[in-house]
Amino acid sequence: MTAALRARLGAAPAEGWISLALVAVLALSVAWSIDDSALVLGRGAWTDFLPWVTLLGVAAGFIGARAHWNRPVAHLIGAAFAALIVPLIAGGILEPGASPAGRYEATATATLNAFLDFAIRDLRVTRETGHYMLVLGMLCWANGQFAASAIFRHGRPLGPIIVLGTVLVANMSGTTKSHLWLLVLFTMAALLLLTRLHALDERATWVRRRIGDPATVGSLYLRGGTVFIMIAIFGALTLTASARSAPLAGFWDDARPALISISQWLQRIVPAAPDSVSLGVPSFGQQVTIGGVWSTSDELALTIRRAPGDDRRVYWRATTYDEFALRTWNTSTPDQAQRLAGDPLLAGTLDAILDTSARTPQVFQIQPAGNLFGVAFSPIDPLSIDRDVDVNLSGANGYLHSIEIEAGAGYTVTAALPTIADQPGGLTENRLRAAGQDYPPSVTARYLGVPDGAMGPAADQLLADLEARVKAAGKDNPFDFATAIVNELQSSRYRYSTNVLGVCDDSSSIVECFAVHKTGYCEHYASTMVILLREHGIPARLVEGFLPGGDLDVATGIETIRTSAAHAWVEAYFPGFGWHLFDPTGGGRADPEALPVGTAVPLATPRPTPSFGISSFDPRDRDPTARPGVLPPGSGGPRSDNPAIAVAIAVALLAAVLLIAFAVWRRGPRGATTPEGVYASVTGLARRFGFGPRPTQTAFEYATALGEILPAVRPELQTVASAKVEVAYGRRELGDDRIRALRDSYRRLRVSLLRLALRRGDRRRMR
Repeated sequence: MTAALRARLGAAPAEGWISLALVAVLALSVAWSIDDSALVLGRGAWTDFLPWVTLLGVAAGFIGARAHWNRPVAHLIGAAFAALIVPLIAGGILEPGASPAGRYEATATATLNAFLDFAIRDLRVTRETGHYMLVLGMLCWANGQFAASAIFRHGRPLGPIIVLGTVLVANMSGTTKSHLWLLVLFTMAALLLLTRLHALDERATWVRRRIGDPATVGSLYLRGGTVFIMIAIFGALTLTASARSAPLAGFWDDARPALISISQWLQRIVPAAPDSVSLGVPSFGQQVTIGGVWSTSDELALTIRRAPGDDRRVYWRATTYDEFALRTWNTSTPDQAQRLAGDPLLAGTLDAILDTSARTPQVFQIQPAGNLFGVAFSPIDPLSIDRDVDVNLSGANGYLHSIEIEAGAGYTVTAALPTIADQPGGLTENRLRAAGQDYPPSVTARYLGVPDGAMGPAADQLLADLEARVKAAGKDNPFDFATAIVNELQSSRYRYSTNVLGVCDDSSSIVECFAVHKTGYCEHYASTMVILLREHGIPARLVEGFLPGGDLDVATGIETIRTSAAHAWVEAYFPGFGWHLFDPTGGGRADPEALPVGTAVPLATPRPTPSFGISSFDPRDRDPTARPGVLPPGSGGPRSDNPAIAVAIAVALLAAVLLIAFAVWRRGPRGATTPEGVYASVTGLARRFGFGPRPTQTAFEYATALGEILPAVRPELQTVASAKVEVAYGRRELGDDRIRALRDSYRRLRVSLLRLALRRGDRRRMR
């Protein structure tokens, strides 16, 4: 470090050290909010490093501005340090105690595997976590560096305040934790910073005009501004505590459908925190994250008209999920098929209704309240619908996931309800007991997968106890095993709770957490039952939708469903019957139809079945509906075992991108080039490196001055300047040869002007 640089860094900035402290408070408020939200799987300790990297980002931006490096160089140096420090910290969280090289390797491997999960394997979520910490760390570093650079380089605080404030408010809106104190802190720091910089600007104006006492003027602005800030903050807090009006309620209602779609997309990039704020309605998307809070409003969701006198308790299915990823449920290998109004919805799919199953068609007219839902609701097997829809499937021509429909549109759906009667194909307890386990290969391929880590010691013990219980009772069949799970989970040993914040923070699997703590809501109950059934060799899936309506007028056939009835349950597969509903949720929430015992039916003779190695299960081996190149979490595939290869690939890709970018940059514009446009582009590019023209300089004077710094392109600069003067002032029209020469000169200048980034010391020659 040179003596001049040390002097510049050691001297107090014109804005004052207090301004630097205020900038740090702005950036730290955002970092503290993100850290407190525990965005990475609810592990708050994993993001404790964010405030520290934020301070490093502020320091990088401040040093770059104080050292008078031009903007690209300063940001490049700051980014280089961020690229060295943040991955090292993230790797230390992934691999505690590892060497620096091991930490970099851990971060690189996690990031590469996350990229492969999203881009190559086409997964909805990834079980990697390192890239989340890397992204959040880079975001906080960038916030600090941007804020310090903008304020101490350009004296422009408004941009950083808007950007950082937007990030803070967005993060606050997604968590149930109260970050009001952080918003107050941010607001006070922002207002004080604006006041200080405005006072400094006014003081400089009075010094320049030599009127009055500049110090007195600056002190007056600071005192008055501080008093105003305190009054404004106090008034805002008072209104926050006492206001009862809802002026933005209408806007919120209109915005919720878009916010639901955005939240579904964001879950692919940033995992939902356990305490994420609910939008008040279930989303019913292609994935669902099981958090710490089950929160819905009590507003009207659906109005359903059915046949008068019909009092069957119908579960209204919206979505099904086949792939469990420890804290989320997804639709693996999603596919879509169009259906015109009246077309058979399940024709050609693997969910087509079996001929051996007795069903009763029934018509339902459904009117959603508002435009909150983009899926159609139906009992267990929809036959047709009177609108054009898209059927979302799990696998090409595979199993039903959901029916995508225009949000808010009313529709009439015809569904095939199972016939509850002691007849061939009808549902009774004994007939389901006798169904056997002769499952179709496509069912076992998709609905028996259990990822590594889903079952821990407590879940294994629960499964062993249930298996021993049904075996001792002589009822070792899928129906009685499923019933035993329902009875166990609805017993007094388990407690239904919609708020389990902090309960599962230290457990990666919701199933193991529920087996240990025995408290949760419907998604915990249903997820546990599905995984226990799969471990026992019974195909099962998780379903979300609405419980039977609590307000059914049997005489008129009108049923109303409220959003508070949002629910998750289980469907298990029975050969010859198809999917059958089980609801294991306790707390009096479950409301399924009771089945008659029925006459005894001879048990089906099970065919020899392979022993499923669930932990190494790969659906691609037996699933004819899986798309090529799509792998489920935990399956085999092109994982990155050699980080050196991953680094080499990344370097090669970066080099290719840089070469393409350089070629495009050198190529320049492809359209017709005007002299005024070329001159403006040249001066604009030079200005970015601190070598822009002075207001009093003519085009020839500027070209001459810049040519002294870049002598290799003096002829090109003169060509551009001459063309500019002849057209702008001489009103001449250049011929094709001159235009061609101008474009060639411009092409060479675009490359040569990049050298200005390394010529900071020659800036004085432009003055």
